[in-house]
Amino acid sequence: MNTATLTLTARQHAELNSHLFPGDGCEAVAFALCGHRRGAERHRLLVRELVPVAHHVCSVRTPTRVTWPTDVLPPILARAERHGLAVVKIHGHRRPSPFSRIDDRADRELFPSVHAWTETAPHGSAILFEDGRMIGRLVDERGAFRQLDSVNVVGDDLSFWPSTSSATAVPEFGRRIAQTFGAGTYDRLRGLRIAVVGCSGTGSPLIEQLARNGVGELVLVDPDRVEQKNLNRILNANMRDARQASLKVDVAARAIRAMGLGTAVETHPRNLFDPDTVRAVAECDAVFGCMDSVDGRHLLNKLATFYLVPYFDLGVKLEADGQGGVDQVCGTVHYLQPGGSSLLSRHVYTMEQVRAAGLYRTDPSAYRDLLDDGYIRGVQEDRPAVVQLNSLIASLAVNEFLARLHPYRLDPNADYAIHRLSLSHGIYEHEHDGAPCPVLARHVGRGDVSPLLDWAELSVAREAA
Repeated sequence: MNTATLTLTARQHAELNSHLFPGDGCEAVAFALCGHRRGAERHRLLVRELVPVAHHVCSVRTPTRVTWPTDVLPPILARAERHGLAVVKIHGHRRPSPFSRIDDRADRELFPSVHAWTETAPHGSAILFEDGRMIGRLVDERGAFRQLDSVNVVGDDLSFWPSTSSATAVPEFGRRIAQTFGAGTYDRLRGLRIAVVGCSGTGSPLIEQLARNGVGELVLVDPDRVEQKNLNRILNANMRDARQASLKVDVAARAIRAMGLGTAVETHPRNLFDPDTVRAVAECDAVFGCMDSVDGRHLLNKLATFYLVPYFDLGVKLEADGQGGVDQVCGTVHYLQPGGSSLLSRHVYTMEQVRAAGLYRTDPSAYRDLLDDGYIRGVQEDRPAVVQLNSLIASLAVNEFLARLHPYRLDPNADYAIHRLSLSHGIYEHEHDGAPCPVLARHVGRGDVSPLLDWAELSVAREAA
């Protein structure tokens, strides 16, 4: 692996902060059990569960030191081994500072035993500072250290704390971005890997904006090819692309590279229901979903939960009457954070619709038979779309992302989990997140499991490949 990161939810971060800084000025300690995204180039540690060490069982608690009983470890390590989880020890420092020599000695004594007990490496150690920032490192079986490249917190706000400052002179094309959102935000954008699933109507203008805002790497997912009917809404596509049936991801990648702004691009001309595609998206710092399919949106919401990825879901609806008139023009942007509400709990779709959409995709003949017999409700197979509505919703989504990366609203981000916009009815409204989804919340931070995402089709697809 070239990079390693630690990600936790804002709820977990708040729980850590409360335990490690109880108000008495003395240090405390907790353990995090973490799922994994084991990428070839990138390893992501994903906090699944926090295990605080009770203050009263610690034999020493001073402003600079904490000593805890080792008998708290066996049940933690047993659970880690049983579920394939990594162990990360976390303690607090009141002021931002590197790991101390006391920390080094303690970690070198602890982690060889952790590695001997469980084979779910890598394991690590982290520090939470009183101002909320975190740093971390991996510790191998010999007690050698490797700094985590970043510690990330996903919540109403998005925090990315790199281990070292990558601040460089802002290039000319990035100055307006830095002036608007700050040089620190520009630097963070340059360090992010962001997935866009769906590179057509809303995905196309979204990709354009992310690239021109200086995102470091874009992962593009779409199996489809350009057709003439797409040319009214896919940026940078032309008649030649339609005649040659160019891949939509290739059209977008070509435009990104032609900009020359330094954004790297990785293309996946495959359906999201492909194990390798799921894994590629799971290695990202954020994901934008620009899909019509209900089952695809459910899969992406589930992926975001398993892998602690902030998820921005874009939807548009243009209902024409077939006689030159328009009944409704509207769009939505949903922000979904792991452990919060989901598209399912927000009643965007039902599981019956997910099953119908999956059957339509995998077995059209059986789908038609069940539809004709009245056993399932049909899926909407084709929808009119226009560039101006798509671009409006794409812009709303990018601004929502930037608002969470660099909070600039007068109101808290918690109030803006859902944006609804109707041009036909002159309506704009926003809503808060709501209660955690009872179906998805239990999967927070699980990471790599078999089958992927507990979704049987992904296991079958892998075997077929």
